[in-house]
Amino acid sequence: MPCAVLVVEDEATLARNIKTYLQRNGYDAETAGSAEEGLAAFDRFKPDAVVLDLRLPGMDGLAALTRLRASDPSLIVVMLTGHGSVETAVEAMKAGAYDFLTKPVSLGKLTLLLEKALGEVRREETLHYHERRHAAHAGLENLLGESEPMRALKSRLAQVIDAEMRLTDTDAPAVLVTGETGVGKEVVARALHYSGRRADKPFVEINCASIPAQLLESELFGHERGAFTDARERKLGLVETAAGGTLFLDEIGDMDLGLQAKLLKLLEEKSVRRVGSLRDQKVDVRIVAATHRPLETLVKEQRFRSDLYFRLRVVELAVPPLRERGGDILLLARHFLAVHGARYGKPGLRLSAATERLLAAHGWPGNVRELRNVVEQAVLLAAGPTLELEPTSLSPLAGAPQPAPAQSAAAAADAAPESSRLDRAERALMLESLETTQWNVSRAARLLGVSRDTMRYRMEKFQLAPPR
Repeated sequence: MPCAVLVVEDEATLARNIKTYLQRNGYDAETAGSAEEGLAAFDRFKPDAVVLDLRLPGMDGLAALTRLRASDPSLIVVMLTGHGSVETAVEAMKAGAYDFLTKPVSLGKLTLLLEKALGEVRREETLHYHERRHAAHAGLENLLGESEPMRALKSRLAQVIDAEMRLTDTDAPAVLVTGETGVGKEVVARALHYSGRRADKPFVEINCASIPAQLLESELFGHERGAFTDARERKLGLVETAAGGTLFLDEIGDMDLGLQAKLLKLLEEKSVRRVGSLRDQKVDVRIVAATHRPLETLVKEQRFRSDLYFRLRVVELAVPPLRERGGDILLLARHFLAVHGARYGKPGLRLSAATERLLAAHGWPGNVRELRNVVEQAVLLAAGPTLELEPTSLSPLAGAPQPAPAQSAAAAADAAPESSRLDRAERALMLESLETTQWNVSRAARLLGVSRDTMRYRMEKFQLAPPR
């Protein structure tokens, strides 16, 4: 559905030109020749944005702006005037105008301004929708499971939430959520957030293993304009975006040691410094971290800072693997059956007795995530109201030991000479270029004919670092 724009302009030719140009660009546009006509049209037309002239016959633009904003505080209003001044612009912006353009008006510039403003509104509405949706399904009461390990986890979680509610300040303790891959660590983090005193503030998450260290720093802490090659404008990091709420750091065990030091500073001083900035920004954010890796082992191997480990582990929540949750397996299976049955238009599905025995006896190496995927596949392929699962549809990895912490890229390449010959050759070429340029990343990138960001990504991939 096209966005609607009301143009309130007493110069008939200009109003007609703006309307025509907007319509050609996909907008639904109407015009009004005075503030009074514009207010009447606003009640009838219900526009998404208003282009409003400052000097109008009768009621002036500022008075009309006040009336419009009183009717709809979120309305986008772009002011136009042929007599621009700093004082007038300031007055209009204080009254709630989105922006201020002087005549003669560039129609292209006006359209770009409207696109930017309406795009921001759509993104904000989408964000609020997803936040409301997550909040509705993410509280402590939605943490499914009646087994003894789950009751113990929910009891501990309730204690943490109750203690947070009683805090006399805003310095909420950091929480470390541990457990195997697929057990639902993110679900626990969301339950902690949406059942606590920060529920109406942002819940921001990031997977530390999915982003190269050089990019992760900018994502977390933001950067100033010109901080590096492609930094064309200031960017707020996720820490500042999560202000007042919760920052969830998944796979914290994969975080680079240099970033761990900055995270420790954030936890201790409640401040953040953007990349390229000279000053710190105070920020109130609660840190929840999660990992499937044994941090104690990583600390002993000097791959994880001991001071950060103890700072994150003020409260530890250990999520039990599905194989230890007994009757929760069938409880969760029936829940996923109802959810996916509704999604695929197959309500009323049920599990056969043989399928229930098969599910209860399986070892579930992929935990809750594996169970959810198995049930979804069964629902998708179901031809009747009763689901019959074959043993071959379950993972053959059941009962297999959990994978050990990942090797370095170089060690993995040496262990698999046939399958990683290309990786070894690429690593050797990169190492040669870096040593030739004395580890100057920019010069090495030019030597290889790749971008600096690509070079950084490949260095992270192959764990290449200058000798100490």
